[in-house]
Amino acid sequence: MKNINIRKVAVIGCGFVGSASAFAIMQSGLFTEMVLIDSNRTKAEGEALDISHGLPFAKPMKIHAGDYGDLADASLIIVTAGAGQKPGETRLDLVKKNIAVFESIIPEISKRNKNAILLVVANPVDILTYVSAKLSGYPENRVFGTGTVLDTARLKYLIGEHLSVDPRTVHAFIIGEHGDSEIVAWSCANVSGVPLHDFCEMRGHFDHKEAMKEIADGVKNSAYEIIEKKNATYYGIAMSVKRVCEAIVRDEKSILPVSFVHHGNYGIDDVALSMPAIVGKDGIETPVPINLSEQETVDLKKSAKTLKNILDTTFKNQMSSDR
Repeated sequence: MKNINIRKVAVIGCGFVGSASAFAIMQSGLFTEMVLIDSNRTKAEGEALDISHGLPFAKPMKIHAGDYGDLADASLIIVTAGAGQKPGETRLDLVKKNIAVFESIIPEISKRNKNAILLVVANPVDILTYVSAKLSGYPENRVFGTGTVLDTARLKYLIGEHLSVDPRTVHAFIIGEHGDSEIVAWSCANVSGVPLHDFCEMRGHFDHKEAMKEIADGVKNSAYEIIEKKNATYYGIAMSVKRVCEAIVRDEKSILPVSFVHHGNYGIDDVALSMPAIVGKDGIETPVPINLSEQETVDLKKSAKTLKNILDTTFKNQMSSDR
């Protein structure tokens, strides 16, 4: 695209998640330039300087603090800015605070750059992905969130631990909301092509129902547990951001459970949530339909309704009153 540097990335928000993501991106060698933007310019400068000191052990890269003007030629803009989740607070409790933050950030992005890919990381990521798609004016394939990429990684990790196998050989997805109404798509889960229940029995596990509940609860409660113990989660999501960046920059056409606005898939319309999609250099190439059980489909629609109700009472009503 004209005036776009395909090797330049911008990270907006230099809190725990933004800084950890920037560090993971630096280590990846995917980009030659990274600009960090934060409402506290001094914080952005400090993070840029600290991360830059690792460059002698990585690939050449320019890392610097900047402002919205520095977004003009970025090919990928990652938004992590927003209030963090506090102990006892759900991701959806953050909604009003962070919609307000995005209403100030997203128009500033679209004024400077209309050709980038916009990757939303801040929570509640599904709500903020929808808000970003509507406020930015970008084509919807170029606005998406990290969604349940991290939840899916947690699922693979826990299944791997349960079965004592490499989690990279586990093929399974968390779908729906990145939050309390998320769904494990058990019906299509497998380990290297072997249906999950068959593989479990091969490893001596026969109480499938109890194990499935324990693993699903473990995934859902992971963030709460980490926040209770150390007040924030950032390493896992930083690796998830890096993984999505890899798929984009390398045009991998990888299938990742990212959050994007749906229009009729599974009976879901005008709401963003996570389903597998092919991700490459132009963003989302196409959603990937997966086989779901009847109950999983019902639960997915419930998850969508939960998110849509929140949008209706916060963002959509506000947009209507602003017109």
